[in-house]
Amino acid sequence: MIKNIGIIGAGTMGSGIAQVASTAGCLVKLFDLNQEALDKAQTALEKITTRLVEKGRITIEEKNTIQQNISYVSSLKELATSDLTIEAIVENLDIKKKVFQELESYVSDRCIIASNTSSLSIASIASSLKNPERCIGLHFFNPAPLMKLVEVIPAIQTSSEVLAASQETIKSWKKVVAVAKDTPGFIVNRVARPFYGEALRMYEEGVADFATIDHAMKSVGGFKMGPFELMDFIGNDVNYTVTQTVFTAFYHDPRYTPSFTQKRFAEAGYLGRKSGKGFYDYSQAAVKPLPQDNPALLNTIFDRILVMLINEAADALFLNIASANDIDSAMTKGVNYPKGLLAWADEKGIDWCIEVLDRLYNEYHEARYRCSPLLRRMNAKNKTFF
Repeated sequence: MIKNIGIIGAGTMGSGIAQVASTAGCLVKLFDLNQEALDKAQTALEKITTRLVEKGRITIEEKNTIQQNISYVSSLKELATSDLTIEAIVENLDIKKKVFQELESYVSDRCIIASNTSSLSIASIASSLKNPERCIGLHFFNPAPLMKLVEVIPAIQTSSEVLAASQETIKSWKKVVAVAKDTPGFIVNRVARPFYGEALRMYEEGVADFATIDHAMKSVGGFKMGPFELMDFIGNDVNYTVTQTVFTAFYHDPRYTPSFTQKRFAEAGYLGRKSGKGFYDYSQAAVKPLPQDNPALLNTIFDRILVMLINEAADALFLNIASANDIDSAMTKGVNYPKGLLAWADEKGIDWCIEVLDRLYNEYHEARYRCSPLLRRMNAKNKTFF
């Protein structure tokens, strides 16, 4: 088992990963150039572990061990003894490459160098190293201590030994591993795009307002949050940027076209909860809008978003982005979907999926509604995903 862990970046994600590794018994060095960030991370860990003791989740002895397992360092050279380093800094390829090049000059040849990037090419990051076969993507989800999923993304340069060791380590941290091909958005950020995009499209068409679309996904589909609530929670600036990044990375595939509505909200500073206003008003005096309670409308909304999500999941499987099990596991463990999308396709019926998608395509004649070839092939052979 890999014991010595280096974490680069003491922000929310880096601190969370450090907590996960420390809880699993690893010796962690958390690096950041900003001493204030390190102090903040240490204070936050104290609060978190104290709450866990109060709730009976861990003992005082376990709390002390978790804290003692983490060292806070301000020099990258301090990570020289690491067997695995995980970078969790700003999503900027040039900055990541520069950090990786410096890091490689300090660590041993056996050290695995991983990135927590959610959207950048692992192959491109690996190309900055003298030994690119040691590089891999380990994409945790926020908050890292609570979210079970970790997407493991080998680059085309990554050795089979590094992939195997990374999977074994992440599983030993009591996380669920989903192995994904090094393509834009990996599994979750790719497959989830229609949850936001189709909701925005229906709003723009005047099918329903924000509250009604959110209500449909929660009441009919069992989702914990509707798409507009979730975009406000994530931040419209962040969510729009991810959509734009995926759209560009896929050479402007119409399935990932960003929304002008979300762009304008972001430009206006209506970012969601963090700004006090987004698709909803979060001020104390705000009156929460009431959704329409029309069963036929709610089912129409849910079916349209669900079938687009299923189609995206099916296409990810068709293009060998990940296995069926890993795709469904990623969506339930990474973004808390009530069911795996491919299992949902089996439940609704592959023929139903094709029928709804073809109806949308015939109405709009837009490539965003094209049915995945895999769904047609499976239907022709009367097959299911599971």
